[in-house]
Amino acid sequence: MTSPFVRRRRLATELRTLREQSGMTADDLARRIYRSRMTVSKLENGRTRPDTRDIVQILRILGVTGDKFNAILEIACDATERGWWDSYGDAMGPRQRIYADLESGAATIRGYNQMSIPGLVQAPEFIRALIDLDLADGFQLDYVPERNIKARLQRQEVAFRPDGPKIEIILDEFVLKRLSIPAHAMAAQLRHTVDVLTQQPRFSILVLPLNARLSPGRLPPSTYMIYTFPDPVDPPMVVAENANIDLVHTEPDEVANYERLYSRLRDATLPALESLSMLADTADQLSEQAGHDT
Repeated sequence: MTSPFVRRRRLATELRTLREQSGMTADDLARRIYRSRMTVSKLENGRTRPDTRDIVQILRILGVTGDKFNAILEIACDATERGWWDSYGDAMGPRQRIYADLESGAATIRGYNQMSIPGLVQAPEFIRALIDLDLADGFQLDYVPERNIKARLQRQEVAFRPDGPKIEIILDEFVLKRLSIPAHAMAAQLRHTVDVLTQQPRFSILVLPLNARLSPGRLPPSTYMIYTFPDPVDPPMVVAENANIDLVHTEPDEVANYERLYSRLRDATLPALESLSMLADTADQLSEQAGHDT
């Protein structure tokens, strides 16, 4: 499946470029298609699922014909597709939805996690513990907990399909030491992570030790993911998290900055087998701690 989100972004670029080349303003185009200025703005910024009738009308007004017309219409049709995540509506939360969308069409995924265990290996007990942390912090949940858990498990199933993406995620050891999850739940999660990693040859987690020294440069400001896609015309994309919103970067310079940062982080990580051993050893330590606490 091609990611509808990626296609909406690509369609937005095509439409905006064609309109600007024609010398027409967004207000002019809105009047010609009998839509609001806001509708045109959302289309040209990839913030809405397009109506193919509007796209056909826009292309005709802009004088697009032949192969170019057909190619853009095909992109628009891809952009209107609905994925399995749409059946959850708002119940799974906006962050989960964008990740599910991008994972559906990605060729590769590389990321850095500094706040939690990667979602693609989270077990139900661990997800419930994270929800408890949100509630303890007084967050207003923008998802339905049980539906969120079900959706996250479906994300994992889709990502690990036979033709799914190659995934490599850097996990900061900070998460293993500081995340306020009950020791028994964290131990179970780490053992589950080890099981997934040994069963999924296209998925790896590299641990960034607390004492790692990075090459000169700034530290990463947040968790982020870098996506590439099978179609070379679809540019790489970065999703960077913060407390309130996910920032999507597609500009080549911005993506390149994140890729350079990823390379610096990766150079300081433990090799895959040593990372696996650290996860297993930490699980044993937490199990021992949980036994002492009972």
